[in-house]
Amino acid sequence: QVQLVESGGGLVQSGGSLRLSCAASGFTFSIYAMKWYRQAPGKERELVAASTGVGGSTNYADSVKGRFTISRDNARKTVYLQMNSLKPEDTAVYYCNAQWRYSEYWGQGTQVTVSS
Repeated sequence: QVQLVESGGGLVQSGGSLRLSCAASGFTFSIYAMKWYRQAPGKERELVAASTGVGGSTNYADSVKGRFTISRDNARKTVYLQMNSLKPEDTAVYYCNAQWRYSEYWGQGTQVTVSS
């Protein structure tokens, strides 16, 4: 049974930091690209950061470059999103995503709220 379980969301003041975690099970984690998406109220879901399964290269949305860092621990089957210098516009539900070829899985999401 595939599971992606996010944790680490919460309420933080502008300029603060949070670290999201996504624990995976039920699939071969190391070969999957792991991504973080977010969806703010009234907006479409957007890709925030991604880590490839092989090589571990990363890429980021322009809006978070220099502030967010995605990392993965293949032994623990966990992907992280370190978020620094948070802004009110980062407020959203953050979703973990796993993708490999035609297989794709989603977590349930974790709320991040940044107060001004």
